[in-house]
Amino acid sequence: MGEIIGVTKSICPICFKTLKAYKIKKNKDIYIEKKCREHGKFETIIWRESPTYNSWKRSKTAAYPESPFTETSEGCPHDCGLCSNHRQHTCTALIEVTQKCNLNCKFCFANSGKNSEPDIETIKYYYQRVMKASGNCNIQLSGGEPTLRDDLDEIIKLGHDMGFSFIQLNTNGLKLKDLEYVKKLKKAGLNSVFLQFDGMDDNIYSTLRGKKLLKYKMAAVENLKKMDIGVILVCTVVPGVNDYNLYEIVKYGIENIPYVRGVHFQPVSYFGRIPNTPKDKDRITLPEVMNKLCKQSDGLINIKDFNPPGCENAFCSFHSNYIEVDNKLIPVSGSGCGCKEEKGEEGSRKAKDFVKRNWTINKTESNNDGKYKSFDELARKVRENFFSISAMAFQDAWNLDIQRLRDCCIHVVSKEGNLIPFCAYNLTNKDGKSLYRGINK
Repeated sequence: MGEIIGVTKSICPICFKTLKAYKIKKNKDIYIEKKCREHGKFETIIWRESPTYNSWKRSKTAAYPESPFTETSEGCPHDCGLCSNHRQHTCTALIEVTQKCNLNCKFCFANSGKNSEPDIETIKYYYQRVMKASGNCNIQLSGGEPTLRDDLDEIIKLGHDMGFSFIQLNTNGLKLKDLEYVKKLKKAGLNSVFLQFDGMDDNIYSTLRGKKLLKYKMAAVENLKKMDIGVILVCTVVPGVNDYNLYEIVKYGIENIPYVRGVHFQPVSYFGRIPNTPKDKDRITLPEVMNKLCKQSDGLINIKDFNPPGCENAFCSFHSNYIEVDNKLIPVSGSGCGCKEEKGEEGSRKAKDFVKRNWTINKTESNNDGKYKSFDELARKVRENFFSISAMAFQDAWNLDIQRLRDCCIHVVSKEGNLIPFCAYNLTNKDGKSLYRGINK
């Protein structure tokens, strides 16, 4: 049976109906349990291992949208846009500039591959909507595969011209093997690259992406280094496929500081294009990722290094911050368990500033003897050697917790120009029907 430790709302993964849901503790594991009158009971693992679920809690006051675009009618997650009941401002607005892709990955949030993309006037409208709703938040250009657009540099420049100071590219990196192309993106003002990077073993790419891609990923990193564009390595973590190789990615990142600014892990979520209906063995939770990183690093990373977020819901992510010294990571953040309450608006501001400051490159010159002329110069050198390890556990129709969804700070711009929390936008049911995308299998 287990012990009920919380009550929330979720949805039926077949009909999308909003359901009452319970958080159930069984031994040390936490499950979300719900029952649809038509389609039956569903139970899914949401937390395994330590830190414990309760110790990871972090209270946060709400920061409601200043300019909501939709009215509340059916309730979350059916009124997203944002509605006035959403509890967090936009930190990152994600604009999908194409549905085209040059891969056919086994797992794909966007179920990409469709031959469609908005024209640049439509993208200008998306920028305008984001600015109206959220001001100068961070922009991520995504897809599909954004580099398939011939005018990507124009889109980047347009965003800066309209007042957005940080624009990041979300890409598989295949086209970044062309240095002249990377130069063009740099000239347009590209600040950072969110690079799909699933491991240091080509067998991983063959399984997840359908072909061996490691040499293309490394070539992309080398070209981004040449152009002083900051890189975040982004790993989709799939149990039994690449969860053994997590620290190897971190180690590669450390070797390429200050150009690689960190590694971001995304425990696999089951929406968009997926191989099959997930079972608990197909999932990996945030504490499992933390513990695997610690074990694989032979103690160089400690579980106490990790913090819950101050912006999104505590159970959505973790982060740890370091300074690299002699190829070793010195932690500059401690365990966040039992943290004081965070104000939502302040958490949003800190999150946006963190990304702008630390996911770009700020190189510092020093004397030949390694000494620095001033404290400010030393501080800049510390920022240069900054490195982050983070993770974001996106939710799907089986494990959706609407309390978490209402705290989301990553919002996708819909075709109508509304801002929809990432997990809501990508929700698909058991048959591949989308709640918002309108893309069916």
